[in-house]
Amino acid sequence: MLLGLLQFLVDAVAYVCVLILVAIGAGYLVVIGRFLYDWARGARDPEAPAIPDADLPHVLLQIPVFNEPLVTEQSLRCVAQLDWPKDRLRIQLLDDSTDETTPRAAAVAEELRANGTIIDHVRRTDRSGFKAGACAHGLTLTNEPFIAMLDADFRPPADWLRRTVPLFLSDARAGFVQSRCEFQNYETNWLTRAQGLIQDGHYMVEQRSRALAGWLFQFNGTGGIWRRATVEDAGGWSDYSLCEDLDLTVRAELQGWHGLFVSEPPIPGQVPDGIRDFRRQQRRWSNGFVQVAQKTILPIWESDWPLVKRVMAISLIAHQIFFPAAAIGLIAFLVGALLHGSLAPYYGLMELVLFMTLLVALGITLAPYLALKRGTVVDYAKTVGSVPPLFIYLAFANGAKILQTIRGRKSTFKRTPKQETAPVSDGAPADAEASE
Repeated sequence: MLLGLLQFLVDAVAYVCVLILVAIGAGYLVVIGRFLYDWARGARDPEAPAIPDADLPHVLLQIPVFNEPLVTEQSLRCVAQLDWPKDRLRIQLLDDSTDETTPRAAAVAEELRANGTIIDHVRRTDRSGFKAGACAHGLTLTNEPFIAMLDADFRPPADWLRRTVPLFLSDARAGFVQSRCEFQNYETNWLTRAQGLIQDGHYMVEQRSRALAGWLFQFNGTGGIWRRATVEDAGGWSDYSLCEDLDLTVRAELQGWHGLFVSEPPIPGQVPDGIRDFRRQQRRWSNGFVQVAQKTILPIWESDWPLVKRVMAISLIAHQIFFPAAAIGLIAFLVGALLHGSLAPYYGLMELVLFMTLLVALGITLAPYLALKRGTVVDYAKTVGSVPPLFIYLAFANGAKILQTIRGRKSTFKRTPKQETAPVSDGAPADAEASE
């Protein structure tokens, strides 16, 4: 009797976890279906109209940094070369650093000002609100109608603003424009290749398809531009979540704004090249998504959006539940196998999960890999084969933390280290710095 009850409970847990995984997978399959539909009909990204320099709007470019001297110097030198009238582009370095970043950045800013670049070096007395707090503070100091945002390790091409900002002028309800991000350290090791594969799929399939369908898609925190009126209408930046960018995206959409996505030009950045830093980054994102989901799922469901849009929005912000569901489900399978004396009772469930995993993995990653010419088919097979084990690792590494966040545990912002070396102007040796 007791053994039978235990078997029933374990089986119930396994079935519930599989249902969660199938629901998440179904959301991705809908996105993949939309991607194939857009491909078949030849859908294209919105194109920015050509606008004379005299009619270009003023733009504020925010770069939040913390203790990253070299990448900050490089970032300033890069954005100073953007093709935009110098008197209409204000660069705002939001510097919360406590190390040598501040004096080194100040020196570079002074050098660039001599060439006509407008740079404000903004310092706060504390890091309250972290990135969200820094961005919110920066907005109180200026009044430019458009706000571009870059993390310190991202290097936009010179024509980035020319090919994005004018989109706002032809779409009055466009709240933000998100550019596709690429990753310059993509080929460093197996981990960066796996991340690059996933991120290419995220931008080229998920983000682009959601945008073309008119569904909610997220502002990624870098490589994008906000309309100031949208930020203000949505209530400004909030620091309750570690994913302040997703939170603002949802609030803006609920106010009737929408985002635009552009695949070109891509903005090169970096992905973590070590498993510990990758896990930390993923944990921050997972916990941040959960925090946003807890606060916004009900308002989304009660909104007047079409049913499909509401369902797809919830599938976006709630998909991080995959990790604890996968971890608990795997444990249930193993415990159930011991109780039943075999995995046979779970063959059907396992086949369903494996089949959906294959469909989603190929559907999300194959087309971008081929379109962007990332490598050979053999290389693709090796890389895509590393993704499911990597997700299983994350399920056990981060699943418990996600459940703790669901129960109300507060998390602190932990930076993701980024490695970058280059000669510096003062003759000091090249160094490796961390980027937020």
